[in-house]
Amino acid sequence: MATPNNQPERWLRGPVEGVPALLQPAAHALLQTLDDVEAAARDLTKDQLWRTPGGASSIGFHLMHLSGSTDRLLTYARGELLNDAQKAAARAESNPPVVEAATLLDDVRRAFDAALAQLRATPPSSLTDGRAVGRAGLPTTVIGLLFHAAEHSQRHAGQVVTTAKVVRGLA
Repeated sequence: MATPNNQPERWLRGPVEGVPALLQPAAHALLQTLDDVEAAARDLTKDQLWRTPGGASSIGFHLMHLSGSTDRLLTYARGELLNDAQKAAARAESNPPVVEAATLLDDVRRAFDAALAQLRATPPSSLTDGRAVGRAGLPTTVIGLLFHAAEHSQRHAGQVVTTAKVVRGLA
């Protein structure tokens, strides 16, 4: 399977430098998400970006959520609690500011660069360490959070790609 620029998908391009072998699938998923959302959203108008066809969430929401949720999940993976800015960002996702695609894509790139840096810095010996999520302190592990961040990003990338096709078709 090839991407729009005729490159193989990320998981077929070999290891991501510096990422432990057990975390390669997460790194590949994050990089594939970035490739997919950049290709799908970079040239959308502001109207297309924020359209909600049939009541579906807008592409702008998905991009904003991608950067915010990834940051939050990685915070939990480090064993930290969310700070006030992260909590405010999560609340803002329900009523997002209308900004350009370039701004949102820059935010996704920054969040994913930080995610890849965290994957590189995660010792494999810590992957089964327990972690707690949210106010309820729901139990998981470092590897559970890292893989959830990766698969969660793929779900939202699929929404971005599909919704972009729909809004382009409505024009």
